[in-house]
Parts: sequence; structure tokens; C-alpha cells
Amino acid sequence: MNVTSVTDTANKTNSSDSTKGTSSNSVDYNTFLQLLIAEMKNQDPTNPMDTSQYMSQFAQLSTVEQAMQTNNKLDSLLSSQALSQADALIGKTVSFTDSTGASFSGKVASISINTNGAVATLQDGTKVAVGPGLTIS
Repeated sequence: MNVTSVTDTANKTNSSDSTKGTSSNSVDYNTFLQLLIAEMKNQDPTNPMDTSQYMSQFAQLSTVEQAMQTNNKLDSLLSSQALSQADALIGKTVSFTDSTGASFSGKVASISINTNGAVATLQDGTKVAVGPGLTIS
């Protein structure tokens, strides 16, 4: 069985990942699918793959696909929840203490959500991370 193109692609991906400082030991969905198709194409016609092995691999593929869909739906749900919580803060008065020990207070004018979490912008332009240490009234 000759699947050098698939394994070469996987090796190139892993080597480029390791140069970036992050390597992944797991096989992603597309690589798994490529390997399964290559295995089916290159099997020996006089000694075909056992049906139970094929069904097992197909079940694994199905499980991976369902897990990816679940993760996408969970991401959507978390984003929706974050937006709902952010919406509830607009117009509220918040108070917090910064790293120097100074206390601030102000009314929330807007909320922005990024990868680090929610950031509230007060009416005076002050930006504060929504999280521990923030008192909402």
C-alpha cells in the first residue's frame, strides 16, 4: 500500500506546526478522511479489508464529525450567552479598583467582546475588563 502523499502531507503539517512552537499529536478530520480513502483505494483486491474494520473506521469518522458539530454549536451557544450578559450591563453603574489602588466608578456605555472576554467602555471613555473585581449596581 502506497500512501506517501498523505503521510508526507501530514509530516509537513506537523513539522510546520513544530516550527511555530505548537505541535499537535491528534489527527484532524480531513487527515482522517484522507487516510481512510487512501486505505480503501489501495487495499489488496485479493485480500480486501475486513468488513468489521471498515465499519469500525466509519464509526470513528462519524464520531469525529459529530464531535466537530457539537463543538461548533457549543461555541455558538457560548457566544450567545456572552452577548446576552453584555447586553444586561449597558446602562448599569460599575465600580472597580485599578492596579494602583485607585477606585473608579461610572455608567457602562458599551460592551465589546473579544477573545480575552468582555470589555466595558464607560461614558467617560474608560475601558475596564468585565470580570473579578468589578462591582455592578
